[in-house]
Amino acid sequence: MTKEEYHNAIDEVIYLCACVVNGTIPDKERVDSIDLEYLYKASCKHNLCAIVGYALESAGILNHEFIQAKAKAIRKVTVMEIDKQLLFERFEQEGIWYLPLKGAIIKDFYPSVGMRQMSDFDILFDSHYQKKVKDIFIELGFTCEQYGKGNDDVYYKKPVSNFEMHTELFAPVHQKSIYNYYCDIKQLMLKDENNAYGYHLSSNDFYVYITAHEYKHYSNGGTGLRSLLDIYVILQRLGNELDYDYIRTQTDKLGITNFEQQNKRLAINLFGGKELSEADLNMLEYIISSGTYGNINNSINNKVEKFGGGKKGKQRYILSKVFMPMDQIKKYYPFFYRHKILIPSLFFYRLGRAVTVSRQKTKTQLKILMKKK
Repeated sequence: MTKEEYHNAIDEVIYLCACVVNGTIPDKERVDSIDLEYLYKASCKHNLCAIVGYALESAGILNHEFIQAKAKAIRKVTVMEIDKQLLFERFEQEGIWYLPLKGAIIKDFYPSVGMRQMSDFDILFDSHYQKKVKDIFIELGFTCEQYGKGNDDVYYKKPVSNFEMHTELFAPVHQKSIYNYYCDIKQLMLKDENNAYGYHLSSNDFYVYITAHEYKHYSNGGTGLRSLLDIYVILQRLGNELDYDYIRTQTDKLGITNFEQQNKRLAINLFGGKELSEADLNMLEYIISSGTYGNINNSINNKVEKFGGGKKGKQRYILSKVFMPMDQIKKYYPFFYRHKILIPSLFFYRLGRAVTVSRQKTKTQLKILMKKK
């Protein structure tokens, strides 16, 4: 698929997603002219296959790949909802507070089950019970994929259940203003009415958190169209409840006000069928090129720019990779952080991995750095 073909397919992905969330039937003549192979590839890149499948079906187009994507999305969210309820029942029994996050909440804002494709369920919990939570997951038939590394533990159960259990919302390696703001998340949490240990965020704080989380990805490797569609759907669902003066005060504290306003404007204009400004188009191009979870090219370029750009920025970026700050060692290499006497050997450990198991990634990073002026 050429760049032009990809952009044409993305235009159709945007159109079909907008039809679904705005409750309209796609134009049959327009849909009949779409190259479904390119449409599928483009929608997969942004984790939007299921909702595009819903749109096609509403227009009378039955395509095997999209039907399968929709069925898998419905199956996954259904199975994970069952596992989530079992997990929360155990948390209630053990007296462990919990706060569902991100997609686990946003999925219910979409018109139908499975429209919002899920990679995993994210849940913040009382970190004092980290070992107990691990035991609970094992009892429920999960395997532990990651534990004690960074700010989340990862659990998986066949065939489709993925849970990321967060001990904190952001790690110290993320933007300091955001990390500091969310260090004391308990002050923002509101008690659920129908349980003893479940919590939620107010509509305002939920929107601010989602925006901060999206900014974290956007400013690193980038973030895709699904995140932008999430914002549009959130605004549709919560718009009348949102206090934009309060939101502005919080985004000022977080240092993300410009991003919030531009991101919100783009979401409204793009999926609301309005004309896009030059700033909208520039931001959209970056998002389209990122895919759901960003890419390494964006990540390196953004980090070099944060270090001042140009030759000096590249040098400072390279030094940051060679001599890692302690907060990054804590997140990515907890063993060395716990045994600080071994930190001098971390350089050789990472060098060994860079030329063996991560050789291709290392080559890609070097190529990107060489091209950047």
